[in-house]
Amino acid sequence: MDAYRPDVAWTALGDPSRRAIVECLAERPRAVGELADALPISRPAVSQHLKVLRDAGLVAERVAGTRRIYRLNPAGVAAMRDQLDTYWNRALAGYQDTVGSPDDSEEQHVVDPGQERS
Repeated sequence: MDAYRPDVAWTALGDPSRRAIVECLAERPRAVGELADALPISRPAVSQHLKVLRDAGLVAERVAGTRRIYRLNPAGVAAMRDQLDTYWNRALAGYQDTVGSPDDSEEQHVVDPGQERS
């Protein structure tokens, strides 16, 4: 199984066909033929996209007779989610810092709902 490679993974998911493959594999493991039947791309193209996803550590494969069955790599997907959680937590903390401490130098205007506008 290929190890998760963050830069390769984020780049890999920049392609809409690879995102569609990931969506299909999120439902259940599939062979190349099943993916090609479910998507508007050829078997050779699916195989190439799977190689990129496998190299990124997002997809794993197993051999079943003459077929290769592909599935999402839980470790790779979890690592990507951990990265997103880190970004989200930083953004949320920054937002809370901004909202939680209003700038005292700015005037706050409160409009009385009963007051007419001119």
